[in-house]
Amino acid sequence: MDETSQPLCAPGMNWYVLRVASNKEEQVRAALERKVKIEGLDDRVGRVLVPTLKERRMRGGQVKVFERKLYPGYVFVEMACEEDGAIAENVWFMIKETTGVGDFIGSDGKPTRMADHDVVGMLAASQKADDEPTLSGLDFKKGDPVKITDGSFENYEGEVEMVDTKRGLVTVVLTIFGRSTPVEVEYWQVEKL
Repeated sequence: MDETSQPLCAPGMNWYVLRVASNKEEQVRAALERKVKIEGLDDRVGRVLVPTLKERRMRGGQVKVFERKLYPGYVFVEMACEEDGAIAENVWFMIKETTGVGDFIGSDGKPTRMADHDVVGMLAASQKADDEPTLSGLDFKKGDPVKITDGSFENYEGEVEMVDTKRGLVTVVLTIFGRSTPVEVEYWQVEKL
C-alpha cells in the first residue's frame, strides 16, 4: 500500500463482519450509523458498509440498474475493541439491540478481525459500486460460438456477429435452410458453447 491511499482502518480500529437478517443489510447499516451518532460512539465505531455492485439488466426491452449485494447477510463494521479483543459493553448493547442483527463472526464472544487482504478487497468493492454500472451477463465477443436458449430460435446454434452493449442485444449468425442469417436477440437469450 502506498502513502497516498486511504488507510485500511481508522487508528486503533479494525474491521469485523456482522451477521444480519437477509435483505436487512441496508436497514441495519443506516440504523447503526444513526445510533453511533446519537450515542456519541464515534470514537469506538467508524464506518459501517454494505458493499454492492451496480448492474444493468434488460427488462422488457429497457436497461434498468439494479444493486446487488456482494455479501448477502453481512454488514462490515469498523470498530475499536477492548485490549482482550472483546467489544465494549455499551457498543455491544447498541449493536445487539438493533433490529435484524445477529452476531459477529468470531468465537468466545470476541469478534475475529478481518485479514488485511480481505479488507482491501471489501473496500475496493465498496468504492467500485459508485462507478458506472455493468451489464451483467453480457460477456460475448465476435466469433463466440453460442446457443440461443429462448425465443423463436431456441436451440439454434450460431456465432456472435456483433454485441450492442447499450441495448443489451447480441447479433448471432445462424444457418437456416442452408443460408447464413443474422438474428438479433437479447443477451440473456444466448449462452456460450
